Amino acid sequence: MSAVVDDLVPATRGSWRALWPYARPDLRLWVVAFATAPIGTALTIAQPFAMKQAIDGHVLTGDIPGLRRVALLYLLAVLAGFAAETVYNMAIARAAIGTISRVRTAVYRHSLHLGQTWFDRVPTGRLLTRATSDIEALGETLTAGAVTLVFDALMVVGILCAMLAMNAKLTLALLLVAPPLALSVDVIRRQLRRLFTEARAALSDLTGFTSERLSGVAVIQLNSDEARALAGFDRRLAPYRHASVVSNLWDGLLFALVDGVSAMSLALLLWFAAGDWFGGFATAGLLAAFIDYLGKLFTPIREFSGKVAVLQRAAASLEQIFGLLGHDEPDALTHGGAALSGPPAPVVLRDVRFGYAPGNDVIHGLDLVIRPGEVVAVVGRTGSGKSTLARLLLKVYTGYRGHITLRGAELAALSAEDVRRAIGVVAQDVVLFPGEVRFNLSLGAPISDAALEAAIELACATTVVQRLGGLGGRVEHGGANLSAGEAQLLAFARVLAHDPPMVILDEATAAVDTLTEAAIQRATEALLARKTVLVIAHRLTTVARADLIAVLHAGRVVESGTHTELLAAGGRYADLVAHALENTA
Repeated sequence: MSAVVDDLVPATRGSWRALWPYARPDLRLWVVAFATAPIGTALTIAQPFAMKQAIDGHVLTGDIPGLRRVALLYLLAVLAGFAAETVYNMAIARAAIGTISRVRTAVYRHSLHLGQTWFDRVPTGRLLTRATSDIEALGETLTAGAVTLVFDALMVVGILCAMLAMNAKLTLALLLVAPPLALSVDVIRRQLRRLFTEARAALSDLTGFTSERLSGVAVIQLNSDEARALAGFDRRLAPYRHASVVSNLWDGLLFALVDGVSAMSLALLLWFAAGDWFGGFATAGLLAAFIDYLGKLFTPIREFSGKVAVLQRAAASLEQIFGLLGHDEPDALTHGGAALSGPPAPVVLRDVRFGYAPGNDVIHGLDLVIRPGEVVAVVGRTGSGKSTLARLLLKVYTGYRGHITLRGAELAALSAEDVRRAIGVVAQDVVLFPGEVRFNLSLGAPISDAALEAAIELACATTVVQRLGGLGGRVEHGGANLSAGEAQLLAFARVLAHDPPMVILDEATAAVDTLTEAAIQRATEALLARKTVLVIAHRLTTVARADLIAVLHAGRVVESGTHTELLAAGGRYADLVAHALENTA
């Protein structure tokens, strides 16, 4: 399991305290709940005492009017106790739902600002586990577990006090079962905590594996790799199944233990009463009250045994949730930085070095100048550093060494938000959201329909948008109602609508039909004619159009010049062209 799981689970001390800031906005509801809890408890505890008084003071003496008065008081106590418990439960439920909503929002907000290196290392499925099942487990605890323990604890303490007041010797004798019960519950609690922590880690790994394989199911089917994928699933399912089965066994043992002790206590009570062990204590009313008290005493204890499992599951989930929230690896956007200002100026990279891990650089002393209005094509074989270069310019990756300047300012000191407004991206893998075409182009920015339509026309995407029903037409989940080429055209329209001064174009390598290919080429020409463009080039036609071609090899620019110059030099570029540049990815 991995370093990834460990990376998400910090020291657990204080995790419950860390929940308080999310609960504090509902302080009034918490106060109402905890104020009504002792009232409801007192009224419930009074009922067996009223029963004792009714039997000993009125039933056995034939005092019918007195019995009616006690019966009326008993009924009022029952109704008032019901009302108090209802208020308690409603206040707790509302406060818990509010708390969980704030935790869910915090997890989502924090996830949006995690750095790309975090997502490179941690599978998305594990993040989904944090955002879904872990929060659901915590919500179950707050609404039906931990918070009701206050009511239960008051009930147990109150009943014991009432029993001691009625007959201390008998109560102490019955409490002989308490130490072994408490010890057993503690042992089982520790086992459940360990097992639920293992189960959450195993479920996280299983969810991540499942998410990754289902997202690539087409590749699995094309390679007839279903058997291996299923075997991998079974390997990850086994530890989760084992932890779940064993935890349920311990949970069942806890229930059985509490039921057994409850029956034993009742047997002891009857035995002591029959033997007159404590000198004539056993009036009918006292015996009835003690039987009622024992039933009320073991009800919260029995429920607590069930809540132990819920609590331990929540504790494991809480560790995972606050492990994520406490993970300090933010996206550059959260670091603030200086505003990007000044007139257009070259983007300059001087002796830039970068690695995903210390001592393992993938960019080695890279030098490059991108002048305003120029089209600079970056070419090279897979792994040469093309995509890493693009991500450095966008501040997706930080921590580079050397100098990258944008409009004369060091990139590291600039606001990532400003940088990303100044540099648009057309990526190979176009991300489209389910919803209107309008939103997929504007992404919520205040762009008029007229500007969107102009961008659509420039991107040669008019036919695509008309087929979808115009700007109000719907894009299905993942762009399922679009071909790869049509999605690319919408990506061109998106970047043209936002109108950044510079664009990074990562050309798609997927094969498309002739008409769409022609439309993409026209959209590319429109983009190149209007913007400063850094092209991660895969098409020879685009490369030949560039003002400057930079050939990357092992994280360095090893050749630069125009298409004609580099072909004449007969170096790496000429070799790439000879081996079909568009296939070098």
